Amino acid sequence: MRDFPYNNLSLIYRKRDKFMSEFDEKDKNNNESEYDEVCYICHRPESVAGKLIKIPNNIYICSDCMQKTFDSMGGFGLGGLDMSFMNPNGTDSKKKLDDIVNPDGQEHFSDQEDASEDEMSHDDMHNLNNVDFGRMPNISMINLSDLMGFGQGTRRVKKKAKNQPIKPIFDVNNIPHPHEIKAKLDDYVVGQDYAKKVMSVAVYNHYKRVATNTMDEIEIEKSNMLMIGPTGSGKTYLVRTLAKLLDVPLAITDATSLTEAGYIGDDIESVVSKLLAAADNDVDRAEQGIIFIDEIDKIAKKKNTNQRDVSGESVQQGMLKLLEGSEIEVPVGASSKNAMVPMATINTKNILFICGGAFPDLENIIKERLNKESSMGFVATLKDKYDNDEDILANVTAEDIKNFGMIPEFIGRLPIVFTLKALDEDMLVRILKEPKNAILKQYQKLLALDEVDLEFTDGALHEIAKEAKEKELGARALRAIIEKFMLDIMYEIPKDDEIGKVIITEDYLTKKGGPVIEMRTDSRPLIAEKRQATQN
Repeated sequence: MRDFPYNNLSLIYRKRDKFMSEFDEKDKNNNESEYDEVCYICHRPESVAGKLIKIPNNIYICSDCMQKTFDSMGGFGLGGLDMSFMNPNGTDSKKKLDDIVNPDGQEHFSDQEDASEDEMSHDDMHNLNNVDFGRMPNISMINLSDLMGFGQGTRRVKKKAKNQPIKPIFDVNNIPHPHEIKAKLDDYVVGQDYAKKVMSVAVYNHYKRVATNTMDEIEIEKSNMLMIGPTGSGKTYLVRTLAKLLDVPLAITDATSLTEAGYIGDDIESVVSKLLAAADNDVDRAEQGIIFIDEIDKIAKKKNTNQRDVSGESVQQGMLKLLEGSEIEVPVGASSKNAMVPMATINTKNILFICGGAFPDLENIIKERLNKESSMGFVATLKDKYDNDEDILANVTAEDIKNFGMIPEFIGRLPIVFTLKALDEDMLVRILKEPKNAILKQYQKLLALDEVDLEFTDGALHEIAKEAKEKELGARALRAIIEKFMLDIMYEIPKDDEIGKVIITEDYLTKKGGPVIEMRTDSRPLIAEKRQATQN
């Protein structure tokens, strides 16, 4: 079998391009799709790479990668290859490429024809209209397992509307009022009333700003927040609950992993990429989401150091534009930028940023300032007045935060500053039993699936809270404590179908006794009958 005339490939490429352009009108509806298809090889979306060629299993390849694929076959004879994949009308055609281009079996190509696209005959154009790139030969640039259906298949990026204003998540008339937001938070978050009040007002004003951004010449500044509170006081849980109640995308990141661009670690823009992923690659929703940066106190500028502060002040400097509002290119479906990852443009001007941290030693800075102020003038008070103040963080000022190590420009872009109180024993007991998804209710639900009731005495609840407070981990220690003493109970209950109730007592938690077990007095539980029926 004769080899394919490679000196005439350029004519085929030009005919292919002309053929593709003639189908632009036909594919108009596809271009109006909500999503951008992504090239499987270079990962660029169709809006960047140009028109994509579809091959089996919903895989798309851009013309550049297709060109490189054909170029990579240079130097090999194509006469022995089955080129019936060159058929845009489907994969049923069994014609060879040499029969398509040379239907009479003769060499029709010449240097003159190769140089002139206008001399293509009607028959040549008709034959090339049957070219299908859907059945590719074995080419190293393509993972054949994907073509056989074992790969990840189609990849898409949601398109950003062109020349259209962003549709707000909330209409100005249906934004939840501050008291409504706080009431919803009260169902899930115990205590921290001041923090919930501040957040409710800030969120309400933020989404009013987003909804009316184009209705007035007066530009309202963003309501970014800085929340300060000890470990386990509920900072992350508050933000997570707020985003869930509002049904807006949320990205949570740890400031300790952030570094200046070019250094090992996550760059600053990676937090926006996480938000885009949380919004299912919907750019419009991502641009109205919430980003929570925890452990923000860990990027305070270092003191007395001669080395470059790549994870401190440099990170603060890099976040300024992000907090204020700017357009950035972020990778889609990846944490870092590279040539093989599609990119999306995100405007951060309507993204609500909430930063949180424990700020250790900030209390000492506040006390030092207050004691200095109280010792001046005729109204001087005792210097140790504030030493035992448990709510000393409530007196924080921007100057205190600056002295801690946050730069003034960074503080200025977080205008709303509030504090959370440390959780005492009574509040921890309330957290155990009052919220809609309280920890105790979760374990009661688990045992109810085995048709067993679970109860806790007041003494047991206070013992759990006392142990959590001693660990100084706040509410996050509660589940670990309960899981530890519930392990044996949850292991033994499925063995005995006669157990009807388990009561957790203080003696059991202090290892002075065991839990109170009440046997079932009614009929055999349905779950036991179902289990026996399944075994039979």
